[in-house]
Amino acid sequence: MAIFSVSNDTLKKLTIKRFRNEKELQTLFEQNTATIFGVRFLASEFETTHGGRIDTLGIDEDNAPVIIEYKESEKDNIINQGLFYLDWLVDHKGDFEMLVYNKCGQKVKVNWDEPRLILVAQHFNEYDKYAVNRISDNIELWKYTYYENDSLLVERINLTKEDKQKQRTKTKKIVFKEYSYDDHLRGKSSHIKNLVMKLKEKILELDSRIEEKVKKHYIAFALERNFCEIVVQAGALRVHLDIEKAKLKDPQNIVEDRSQKGHWATGDSVIKLTDEAEIPYLMGLVKQSYENKL
Repeated sequence: MAIFSVSNDTLKKLTIKRFRNEKELQTLFEQNTATIFGVRFLASEFETTHGGRIDTLGIDEDNAPVIIEYKESEKDNIINQGLFYLDWLVDHKGDFEMLVYNKCGQKVKVNWDEPRLILVAQHFNEYDKYAVNRISDNIELWKYTYYENDSLLVERINLTKEDKQKQRTKTKKIVFKEYSYDDHLRGKSSHIKNLVMKLKEKILELDSRIEEKVKKHYIAFALERNFCEIVVQAGALRVHLDIEKAKLKDPQNIVEDRSQKGHWATGDSVIKLTDEAEIPYLMGLVKQSYENKL
């Protein structure tokens, strides 16, 4: 991807540069894991019982464990190495939970349903993409490009819709607990089911890149990070937005700030939805949260 600087209506193509070494790359990302990935940084070079060291450990917005491994040079073992550490982490939950307790306190309960492995590199080849596609949805490839003016482009390599459909038919070597809309709509009235589907449709119309993530306690919509979650209740939907209430333009004042109250979703700004007629106004708020993540 070409990036240009603009000066007096003239474009200059920026050249790509490299980090001095892998440690420089790792340090920059570790200081900004929340900004880039929505992940809280926990530890660097975490030593495992077999003597290896996990580059970066963190915990995401859903309290799921996150391993981040980096490739600055063209070494080929980043996927195998990352999988080795992911297996180790799942087999040594106590070590990670103690780390979380020491860094975050006892209120944070680790969600082991979907531990994540993030692989960061300047390039991934088609074999890398194919291998990850075969193994698990919980492994993510993130590509970075570092430019001469100290600009950094970071983007997730997403599978195409066709690839995702193929992926569902493949046997995965690593299988974590998966949830579906049925888990959230089972036993709910036709009114609530219709409300969920109508709202889902409107949210997905915002951008073809939006990803649906069906979690145990809510349904999330995200670009690279969540911007909206739906919590399905018996008589209403609780819609959570990942933007501060103070930043929202809400003339009807229907948004509740739940930042100081317990809840399952990642967003602290909450709206109660009970009727389809309320969706147009609600979508104005959802769009603000979506645009805040661009």
